[in-house]
Amino acid sequence: MKHSLLLALLAASCVLRAQTTDVDLKPEIHGTIRSKYELDTSQGASRYEVRNARVSIEGQVLPMVSYKAEIDLCDEGEIKMQDAYARLTPLTGLAITAGQMRVPFTIDAHRSPHRRYFANRSFIAKQVGNVRDVGVSVRYRCHPSFPVTLEGGLFNGTGVSHQEEWRKELNYSAKAILFPLPYWNLTLSAQAIKPQEVTMHSYDVGTYYERAGWHLEGEYLYKRYEDGAFHDVHAVNSFANYDIRLHRCAFRKVSLLVRYDWMTGQSNGITRDADTRQLVTTDHARHRVTGGVTLSLGEAFLADLRLNYEKYFYGRTAVPKESERDKLVLELMVRF
Repeated sequence: MKHSLLLALLAASCVLRAQTTDVDLKPEIHGTIRSKYELDTSQGASRYEVRNARVSIEGQVLPMVSYKAEIDLCDEGEIKMQDAYARLTPLTGLAITAGQMRVPFTIDAHRSPHRRYFANRSFIAKQVGNVRDVGVSVRYRCHPSFPVTLEGGLFNGTGVSHQEEWRKELNYSAKAILFPLPYWNLTLSAQAIKPQEVTMHSYDVGTYYERAGWHLEGEYLYKRYEDGAFHDVHAVNSFANYDIRLHRCAFRKVSLLVRYDWMTGQSNGITRDADTRQLVTTDHARHRVTGGVTLSLGEAFLADLRLNYEKYFYGRTAVPKESERDKLVLELMVRF
């Protein structure tokens, strides 16, 4: 038995060594720059901002071993590590990833900054379903004749800022992406995280349709807190995008967009009342309607000029954050 195992390991080693000559070791460098001007129409104040200045390097060291490291040099004025992982692809369609990554959960929260349709993220993508963590994930893409991708992983659950903490329980995230038709997507996902003392379970269902210039998308997220630590949270994101191709013009296309998103009040699972030690509301309930126009200088999500207007609706007792009020947003996004 030992001899058989040794022979198998030697054979695998020889195969991997032989494969190194077939790999292009030169890394690929990509980046995203998003520069914004925002006008708070309710306060008459404005600001300029570099929302993202992301740079990533990715490549392969063996046919089945790859890597990615991405850092944001200006995430609202701060430097933040985004992705840092190694990936194994031992079989066609199978990928095992270890490191820091965006966890497999939701449609909109999983989009990279250059792939977003609006200048500002939906409530699901920013407040309710936004999780990047450290752990291990496994993804399997079925045969093209059966277009289904299954992905799941185990993570610390505390985000990327507390990697040194020991955990007695690991948290999970799982996602299934289906294409019943080539132009119709259905995504189902579930997640459990425990940033401190309370575990939060989230469930999400989303779908989108792309055809004849249209992109129609809808997503619903439900979150509950263990032991009734906070009331259940509901969030919705829905939008429509219509592309109009242009000819003999500096712009390749113009996109007309409208979005409605909504969320109930939520707690981040960390902030507590100083006296009662109960979780407090960190994001108040609100509705928002966004209208926008995107002018694309090249292919979509390469060099886009976005103009959006966001209208918020709060309850009487809510206290809006400075960045969550009625505003006009002009953004230039460049991807390289």
